[in-house]
Amino acid sequence: MTKLSVNINKVATLRNARGGNNPNVAQVAVDCEAYGAEGITVHPRPDERHIRYADVYTLRPLVKTEFNIEGYPSKEFVDLVLKVKPHQVTLVPDAPDQITSNAGWDTKTNLAFLTELMDVFDEAGIRTSIFVGTDIPMIEYAAKAGADRVELYTEPYASLYPKNPEAAVVPFVEAAKVVRKLGMGLNAGHDLSLANLKYFHDNIPWVDEVSIGHALICDALYLGLKKTIEEYKKCLH
Repeated sequence: MTKLSVNINKVATLRNARGGNNPNVAQVAVDCEAYGAEGITVHPRPDERHIRYADVYTLRPLVKTEFNIEGYPSKEFVDLVLKVKPHQVTLVPDAPDQITSNAGWDTKTNLAFLTELMDVFDEAGIRTSIFVGTDIPMIEYAAKAGADRVELYTEPYASLYPKNPEAAVVPFVEAAKVVRKLGMGLNAGHDLSLANLKYFHDNIPWVDEVSIGHALICDALYLGLKKTIEEYKKCLH
Protein backbone atom coordinates (compact mmCIF):
# COMPACT_ATOMS: atom_id res chain seq x y z
CA MET A 1 0.00 0.00 0.00
CA THR A 2 1.28 3.45 -0.92
CA LYS A 3 1.44 5.82 2.02
CA LEU A 4 0.34 9.45 1.83
CA SER A 5 2.72 11.80 3.63
CA VAL A 6 1.34 15.33 3.96
CA ASN A 7 3.88 18.12 3.66
CA ILE A 8 2.71 20.87 6.02
CA ASN A 9 5.14 23.59 4.94
CA LYS A 10 2.37 25.69 3.37
CA VAL A 11 0.48 25.69 6.66
CA ALA A 12 3.54 27.21 8.29
CA THR A 13 3.79 29.76 5.47
CA LEU A 14 0.27 30.94 6.25
CA ARG A 15 1.03 31.11 9.97
CA ASN A 16 4.21 33.07 9.44
CA ALA A 17 2.45 35.65 7.27
CA ARG A 18 0.73 37.08 10.34
CA GLY A 19 2.89 35.90 13.21
CA GLY A 20 1.33 34.19 16.19
CA ASN A 21 0.25 30.58 15.95
CA ASN A 22 -2.76 30.56 13.65
CA PRO A 23 -3.03 28.14 11.96
CA ASN A 24 -1.44 25.88 14.54
CA VAL A 25 1.08 23.80 12.60
CA ALA A 26 1.32 21.09 15.25
CA GLN A 27 -2.46 20.70 15.46
CA VAL A 28 -2.72 20.47 11.68
CA ALA A 29 -0.19 17.63 11.70
CA VAL A 30 -2.16 15.77 14.36
CA ASP A 31 -5.39 16.34 12.44
CA CYS A 32 -3.86 15.12 9.15
CA GLU A 33 -3.02 11.84 10.87
CA ALA A 34 -6.50 11.63 12.38
CA TYR A 35 -7.97 12.14 8.89
CA GLY A 36 -5.96 9.24 7.46
CA ALA A 37 -2.53 10.53 6.44
CA GLU A 38 0.15 7.89 7.01
CA GLY A 39 2.97 10.40 7.39
CA ILE A 40 3.95 14.02 7.96
CA THR A 41 6.69 15.73 5.94
CA VAL A 42 8.48 18.98 6.76
CA HIS A 43 11.18 20.82 4.84
CA PRO A 44 12.95 23.34 7.08
CA ARG A 45 15.04 25.84 5.12
CA PRO A 46 17.85 28.03 6.46
CA ASP A 47 15.73 31.21 6.43
CA GLU A 48 12.84 29.41 8.21
CA ARG A 49 10.37 31.06 5.87
CA HIS A 50 7.84 28.31 6.54
CA ILE A 51 8.70 25.38 8.83
CA ARG A 52 11.01 26.51 11.60
CA TYR A 53 13.58 24.36 13.33
CA ALA A 54 11.57 24.83 16.53
CA ASP A 55 8.53 23.34 14.76
CA VAL A 56 10.48 20.19 14.02
CA TYR A 57 11.25 19.65 17.70
CA THR A 58 7.61 20.32 18.60
CA LEU A 59 6.30 17.90 16.00
CA ARG A 60 8.55 14.95 16.78
CA PRO A 61 6.68 13.61 19.86
CA LEU A 62 3.29 14.42 18.31
CA VAL A 63 3.65 12.57 15.01
CA LYS A 64 2.49 8.99 15.54
CA THR A 65 2.65 7.75 11.94
CA GLU A 66 5.85 8.47 9.99
CA PHE A 67 7.90 11.64 10.32
CA ASN A 68 9.91 12.63 7.24
CA ILE A 69 12.33 15.56 7.33
CA GLU A 70 13.62 16.73 3.97
CA GLY A 71 16.19 19.33 3.09
CA TYR A 72 19.69 20.16 1.95
CA PRO A 73 22.23 18.45 4.22
CA SER A 74 23.98 21.50 5.66
CA LYS A 75 25.69 21.03 9.01
CA GLU A 76 22.73 22.63 10.77
CA PHE A 77 20.26 20.37 8.97
CA VAL A 78 22.24 17.22 9.72
CA ASP A 79 22.54 18.20 13.39
CA LEU A 80 18.77 18.78 13.55
CA VAL A 81 17.97 15.39 12.01
CA LEU A 82 20.36 13.54 14.30
CA LYS A 83 18.82 15.19 17.37
CA VAL A 84 15.19 14.69 16.30
CA LYS A 85 15.67 11.20 14.81
CA PRO A 86 12.72 11.08 12.40
CA HIS A 87 11.70 7.86 10.72
CA GLN A 88 13.11 9.12 7.42
CA VAL A 89 15.40 11.85 6.12
CA THR A 90 15.11 12.91 2.49
CA LEU A 91 18.09 14.76 1.05
CA VAL A 92 17.41 17.37 -1.64
CA PRO A 93 20.02 19.48 -3.50
CA ASP A 94 18.37 22.83 -2.80
CA ALA A 95 20.32 26.08 -2.70
CA PRO A 96 19.50 28.16 0.42
CA ASP A 97 17.51 30.76 -1.58
CA GLN A 98 15.52 28.34 -3.75
CA ILE A 99 11.75 28.80 -3.70
CA THR A 100 11.17 25.07 -4.09
CA SER A 101 13.01 21.93 -5.17
CA ASN A 102 13.53 21.89 -8.94
CA ALA A 103 15.99 19.07 -9.65
CA GLY A 104 17.33 15.83 -8.32
CA TRP A 105 20.85 15.13 -7.11
CA ASP A 106 23.80 14.52 -9.39
CA THR A 107 24.57 11.44 -7.35
CA LYS A 108 27.63 10.51 -9.40
CA THR A 109 29.42 13.81 -8.79
CA ASN A 110 28.33 13.86 -5.14
CA LEU A 111 28.87 10.16 -4.46
CA ALA A 112 31.48 10.56 -1.70
CA PHE A 113 29.47 13.31 0.02
CA LEU A 114 26.23 11.34 -0.08
CA THR A 115 27.86 8.07 0.95
CA GLU A 116 29.24 9.68 4.09
CA LEU A 117 25.81 11.06 4.94
CA MET A 118 24.14 7.70 4.37
CA ASP A 119 26.58 6.16 6.84
CA VAL A 120 25.90 8.87 9.44
CA PHE A 121 22.12 8.52 9.24
CA ASP A 122 22.21 4.74 9.03
CA GLU A 123 24.26 4.61 12.22
CA ALA A 124 21.57 6.74 13.88
CA GLY A 125 18.84 4.33 12.75
CA ILE A 126 17.22 6.79 10.34
CA ARG A 127 15.94 5.59 6.96
CA THR A 128 17.50 7.53 4.09
CA SER A 129 16.02 8.76 0.83
CA ILE A 130 17.77 10.70 -1.96
CA PHE A 131 15.81 13.03 -4.25
CA VAL A 132 16.55 12.13 -7.89
CA GLY A 133 15.27 12.53 -11.42
CA THR A 134 14.56 9.67 -13.79
CA ASP A 135 18.10 9.39 -15.18
CA ILE A 136 19.05 5.78 -14.59
CA PRO A 137 22.73 6.46 -13.69
CA MET A 138 21.63 8.90 -10.99
CA ILE A 139 19.46 6.18 -9.46
CA GLU A 140 22.26 3.65 -9.69
CA TYR A 141 24.68 5.97 -7.92
CA ALA A 142 22.11 6.63 -5.21
CA ALA A 143 22.16 2.88 -4.60
CA LYS A 144 25.97 2.92 -4.55
CA ALA A 145 25.83 5.67 -1.93
CA GLY A 146 23.81 3.33 0.28
CA ALA A 147 20.41 5.03 0.18
CA ASP A 148 17.49 3.02 1.50
CA ARG A 149 15.12 4.75 -0.91
CA VAL A 150 15.00 7.34 -3.66
CA GLU A 151 12.31 9.95 -4.13
CA LEU A 152 11.50 10.59 -7.77
CA TYR A 153 11.14 14.28 -8.66
CA THR A 154 7.75 14.28 -10.36
CA GLU A 155 7.39 17.86 -11.63
CA PRO A 156 8.24 16.81 -15.23
CA TYR A 157 5.45 14.23 -15.03
CA ALA A 158 2.96 16.76 -13.68
CA SER A 159 3.86 19.32 -16.36
CA LEU A 160 3.41 16.95 -19.30
CA TYR A 161 0.45 15.03 -17.89
CA PRO A 162 -2.36 17.35 -19.15
CA LYS A 163 -1.11 17.06 -22.74
CA ASN A 164 0.09 13.47 -22.87
CA PRO A 165 -0.33 11.26 -19.79
CA GLU A 166 1.22 8.21 -21.43
CA ALA A 167 4.39 10.01 -22.45
CA ALA A 168 4.55 11.75 -19.08
CA VAL A 169 4.60 8.57 -17.04
CA VAL A 170 6.87 6.37 -19.20
CA PRO A 171 10.26 7.61 -17.87
CA PHE A 172 8.98 7.29 -14.32
CA VAL A 173 7.83 3.73 -14.87
CA GLU A 174 11.24 2.83 -16.28
CA ALA A 175 13.02 4.56 -13.41
CA ALA A 176 10.77 2.86 -10.87
CA LYS A 177 11.59 -0.53 -12.36
CA VAL A 178 15.30 0.17 -11.91
CA VAL A 179 14.75 1.25 -8.32
CA ARG A 180 12.92 -1.99 -7.61
CA LYS A 181 15.62 -4.06 -9.35
CA LEU A 182 18.29 -2.39 -7.20
CA GLY A 183 16.38 -3.31 -4.05
CA MET A 184 15.64 0.21 -2.88
CA GLY A 185 12.35 1.63 -1.67
CA LEU A 186 10.52 4.12 -3.88
CA ASN A 187 9.05 7.50 -2.93
CA ALA A 188 7.71 10.23 -5.20
CA GLY A 189 6.86 13.88 -4.85
CA HIS A 190 6.54 17.36 -6.33
CA ASP A 191 3.43 18.70 -8.06
CA LEU A 192 1.45 15.50 -7.61
CA SER A 193 -2.22 16.39 -7.29
CA LEU A 194 -5.76 15.04 -7.45
CA ALA A 195 -5.59 15.56 -11.20
CA ASN A 196 -2.58 13.33 -11.84
CA LEU A 197 -1.92 11.14 -8.79
CA LYS A 198 -4.23 8.23 -9.63
CA TYR A 199 -2.74 7.73 -13.08
CA PHE A 200 0.77 7.84 -11.64
CA HIS A 201 -0.12 5.26 -9.01
CA ASP A 202 -1.99 3.04 -11.46
CA ASN A 203 1.20 2.79 -13.52
CA ILE A 204 3.58 2.48 -10.55
CA PRO A 205 1.54 0.72 -7.86
CA TRP A 206 4.64 -0.36 -5.93
CA VAL A 207 5.59 3.20 -4.91
CA ASP A 208 6.04 3.17 -1.13
CA GLU A 209 5.17 6.78 -0.35
CA VAL A 210 4.07 10.01 -1.98
CA SER A 211 4.83 13.31 -0.31
CA ILE A 212 2.33 16.03 -1.21
CA GLY A 213 2.01 19.53 0.18
CA HIS A 214 1.24 22.49 -2.06
CA ALA A 215 -1.56 20.95 -4.13
CA LEU A 216 -3.11 19.23 -1.12
CA ILE A 217 -3.28 22.42 0.94
CA CYS A 218 -4.70 24.31 -2.05
CA ASP A 219 -7.40 21.67 -2.46
CA ALA A 220 -8.18 21.87 1.25
CA LEU A 221 -9.19 25.53 0.84
CA TYR A 222 -12.17 24.28 -1.17
CA LEU A 223 -12.81 20.77 0.09
CA GLY A 224 -11.67 21.00 3.69
CA LEU A 225 -8.65 19.15 5.06
CA LYS A 226 -10.44 15.91 6.00
CA LYS A 227 -12.20 15.53 2.66
CA THR A 228 -9.02 16.40 0.77
CA ILE A 229 -6.96 13.73 2.51
CA GLU A 230 -9.72 11.20 1.86
CA GLU A 231 -9.71 12.09 -1.86
CA TYR A 232 -5.92 11.76 -2.13
CA LYS A 233 -6.04 8.38 -0.42
CA LYS A 234 -8.67 7.22 -2.91
CA CYS A 235 -6.13 7.89 -5.66
CA LEU A 236 -3.75 5.44 -3.98
CA HIS A 237 -6.15 2.50 -3.71
